[in-house]
Amino acid sequence: MTSTDVYDLDHRSTGQRWNRQRLPQWLRMPLSRSARGQSTATTLQNRSLHTICEEARCPNRNHCWSRGTATFLVLGDRCTRSCPFCSVKGGPPSAPDPLEPVRVAEAAVELGLKHVVVTSVNRDDLPDQGSGHFVRCIEEIRAHIPGVKVEVLTPDFRGCPEPIDRVIAARPDIFNHNIETVPSLYLKTRPGARYQRSLDLLARVAAAGEPDDHNHRMWVKSGLMLGLGETDQEIAALLQDLYDCGVRIVTIGQYLQPDPESLAVEKYVHPDKFDDWRRVGEEIGFPMVFSGPFVRSSYMADAQVPLS
Repeated sequence: MTSTDVYDLDHRSTGQRWNRQRLPQWLRMPLSRSARGQSTATTLQNRSLHTICEEARCPNRNHCWSRGTATFLVLGDRCTRSCPFCSVKGGPPSAPDPLEPVRVAEAAVELGLKHVVVTSVNRDDLPDQGSGHFVRCIEEIRAHIPGVKVEVLTPDFRGCPEPIDRVIAARPDIFNHNIETVPSLYLKTRPGARYQRSLDLLARVAAAGEPDDHNHRMWVKSGLMLGLGETDQEIAALLQDLYDCGVRIVTIGQYLQPDPESLAVEKYVHPDKFDDWRRVGEEIGFPMVFSGPFVRSSYMADAQVPLS
């Protein structure tokens, strides 16, 4: 493996090497390690916390951890769904840890975070879909860090209004739910999800997101990945759907196959095309569009916040 490979290509479950097609030049970044990155890892390990950075094998992990940031993955590391594009493990999940929200808040304090992102695995096994755990995380983070910005990246909660409204009532600064891909590819990429269900969730959040009595606005955010076989027409229609349902922050990145069992990449999209999609999003009316091969919904999340 060279220093410019995006991923460590060792297959973590078997220890075998993974020989895949060579990445284009624009999808290679130097792997870097730093003392701060190791400190971030130590903080997380000491509190037995998971991150989506590790579980989803994010290519930006080293850069984020070297900045002292990470996206917390709560409610365990086992997902009740098995999306073919995702490397998060499936299988029987563990019982929610009632002390996890406190540990997340303590880690955020130690890392010096002013913008904290919390996501979770799908927990279709729980009566509240895990929504109460999100609320406790929001409350603990705010109790530990005055003036903090809290961003949640939630599952679809099976479209149940009560869990969605429970998280809305906690008023995170940013409520993110990723649409991921175009409708025609949902059966292939997200067999446990539904395109309209995700749009309905985002619309419900947007309807409740206007400034409250304290002039606190809850921004609605979503993200999608390219390279799975979608057409330009489908991407443009998806962006319009997101805007029409109230999303105002959108992220667009390249799908990268995280392990040998995951869906293969159909196309590596050139950076110039990502610039085109940013312009399309801005023309539609999005105040913030982050578009590029390495863009992820939580990457540099502290910069993905509108000023007003």
